[in-house]
Amino acid sequence: MILVDSNIIFDIVDNDPQWCAWSAGQMRRYAAVDTLAINAIVFAEISPRFLAVSDVDELMELLTLSYVQIPQAAAYRAGKAFAQYRHRGGTKPNVLPDFFIGAHAEALGCPILTRDARRYLTYFPGVTVIAP
Repeated sequence: MILVDSNIIFDIVDNDPQWCAWSAGQMRRYAAVDTLAINAIVFAEISPRFLAVSDVDELMELLTLSYVQIPQAAAYRAGKAFAQYRHRGGTKPNVLPDFFIGAHAEALGCPILTRDARRYLTYFPGVTVIAP
């Protein structure tokens, strides 16, 4: 399984002139050999672009994305990563979405497909990050 970050999906949905080809190519490449998935965090991040849940479901089907639940252990780990972020001087008051995604990938032992590898590499160094 490979968790797909929302920025990859936005690249494709928005037909981003700089990133669409790369993101779509990576999705095709990895879908041919593994299951691509999103979790509740990514689902929530992409949802504002659509009028109904069924529209998001259609997009997921088109992109061959599965939906996986975030386990309790991953939510706990996300909180610990957030505490580390705050200790290092981070100013955001709430647990960041990337911490949930990174902790989820860590718990599953799977890679993350993203264009924004920095936070994942910093707080989840054991997770394989597929990024440009």
